[in-house]
Amino acid sequence: MTVVDTDRIDMADISDELTLDEMFEWLEPTPEGFKVEIVEGTVHMSPQRDTHWRIILAILKQLLPRFAEDRLLSDVRIDFGEGNGFAPDLIKLFDKAAKNSHGRWLPEHAEFVAEVISKGTAAADYGPKKAAYAAAGVPVFLIVDPYVGRCLLHSEPKDGDYHKKLVVDFGLDVDLTDTSMDLVLKTDAFPRD
Repeated sequence: MTVVDTDRIDMADISDELTLDEMFEWLEPTPEGFKVEIVEGTVHMSPQRDTHWRIILAILKQLLPRFAEDRLLSDVRIDFGEGNGFAPDLIKLFDKAAKNSHGRWLPEHAEFVAEVISKGTAAADYGPKKAAYAAAGVPVFLIVDPYVGRCLLHSEPKDGDYHKKLVVDFGLDVDLTDTSMDLVLKTDAFPRD
């Protein structure tokens, strides 16, 4: 049997036309204990870890007294441009945000995003996801890295990049008082990997 080159070309053309919805449909059901995201058209499937969840929970506990529960989400898909279907570890929506006609939140609804680093997806969090959040104008983006025990706070998005960066070691406070979040985030309970 001979492989016809046009078959490969036709298949390539088909895959180029896949929407994020179609790609996520192909990935269902997601195995229990895993999170699936699409970053620049590449599927990332990562296992949920205790350390990961403990950090998300520590942040969430600090946000809940200050913000409405229905404005805080975790692992909910939001499409951040072509080829980017993210499920942020924690997201705070603007108070006036409402789902679109397809029942989805939009990137411009995000006021704050926190991503907790996993070894397998760290490059995406530090690179393409940070760039996509900045391009979408997310005012505050926090990267929490339990492998080095450090937080990186990015703010003031402009022209597709963040123009302010603050590095904070675990145990010290992340000062968000000069952002729309207007709070101080304690990191002393963040576990390390």
